[in-house]
Amino acid sequence: MAITISQLKTHIGQTVTLNGWLYNQRSSGKLVFLQLRDGTDVVQCVVAKDTVSPEQFELAKKITQESSLSVSGAVLEDKRSPLGVEIHVASVVLHQLAENYPITPKEHGTAFLFDHRHLWLRSRRQHAILRIRSRVIKSIRDFFDQRDFINLDAPIFTPNACEGTSTLFQVDYFGQPAYLTQSGQLYMEAGAMAFGKVYCFGPTFRAEKSKTRRHLTEFWMVEPEVAFLDLDGDMALAEEFILAIVQDVLAHCRPELATLERQLEPLEKIQPPFPRLSYDDAITLLHEVGNPIQWGDDFGADEETIISKQFDRPVMIHRYPAAVKPFYMKQDPANPRVALCVDMIAPEGVGEIIGGGQREDSLVSLETKLRTHGLDPAVFSWYLDLRRYGTVPHAGFGLGIERTVAWICGLHHVRETIPFPRLMERLTP
Repeated sequence: MAITISQLKTHIGQTVTLNGWLYNQRSSGKLVFLQLRDGTDVVQCVVAKDTVSPEQFELAKKITQESSLSVSGAVLEDKRSPLGVEIHVASVVLHQLAENYPITPKEHGTAFLFDHRHLWLRSRRQHAILRIRSRVIKSIRDFFDQRDFINLDAPIFTPNACEGTSTLFQVDYFGQPAYLTQSGQLYMEAGAMAFGKVYCFGPTFRAEKSKTRRHLTEFWMVEPEVAFLDLDGDMALAEEFILAIVQDVLAHCRPELATLERQLEPLEKIQPPFPRLSYDDAITLLHEVGNPIQWGDDFGADEETIISKQFDRPVMIHRYPAAVKPFYMKQDPANPRVALCVDMIAPEGVGEIIGGGQREDSLVSLETKLRTHGLDPAVFSWYLDLRRYGTVPHAGFGLGIERTVAWICGLHHVRETIPFPRLMERLTP
């Protein structure tokens, strides 16, 4: 009976077959210990000289790291094992002998490991990070699906910019220019007018010439959009959303967090309410600690880090100057100098994980803003139709998966949070 390592605890006393790859091996006289991994976990398989044929024992001794094999044997309880069980092997089948596997137990440099990312994914640390990423994605979908949101897919090819023309990847689309999407938001606004509550979840692309630990040129983003929602409702939704993700990871990924040696206390402190600071209050806070930023400047990594260190949970900064925000942000009727927008800054120096706000719902105002930003209203005719036919107040946000995973895992750089990162200097593997 072939099963996975994760199922072993329910088969104690039975004979089973496991298929996988050799994670490590050591021998001690009449015993060979095979550490077998199959993608679900790692288990020790004990090959005893007196219980297998001489040929099988010699085969077990020569199996190398990352060779593919199948083992059959009895599942026995072993309280010393992290799994609580081990396999007493009756037979071994070698599928392929891996020779000179490049990633050895010794220390390797970061560049080397990313050059071999296709193999580095097999390590315990990368397993833990990407399992947590998978859980985050599941919790995101569960959150919106349980609240009657409709999942819509936004296009990857777009005819125009959403977040600024300086960070677009341009491609030839049958003789005309097209761009890789920066955001699905504009399309989700159309979806919100059709279904009320929608979200998209997919890759986005920013041609930012940035080599910071927070940036990738290709990353994944989830973007909900809701009709008849204002800025306060948007912030409440974002807070509930982050709480659900963190609590779900804590409930299901403690072994993975332990592998990463992630301190749980900072995550366990993530409780409502999240602090809400106006941009003006944030400027005051920064001045109090000696930061020279002036009103009207956007916040960079330094400012976000300073602000985040003042709190033990995410902080939401709202009402930035309208001049530093995209054209689609609605201005505050009480103070047109600022936009009805919000950025959520994660603790521990990760920076912004959510950006969003209330959208401009006036046709006249939106046409004016497009011209002010140097954009041709004719190119956005379909988007302007949303204001011509049944416009309503609406709001939403975007959450970056990689930064969120980096924060939850306690990672310094986002490049480990995605299977195959794309950076300015890296397009392979």
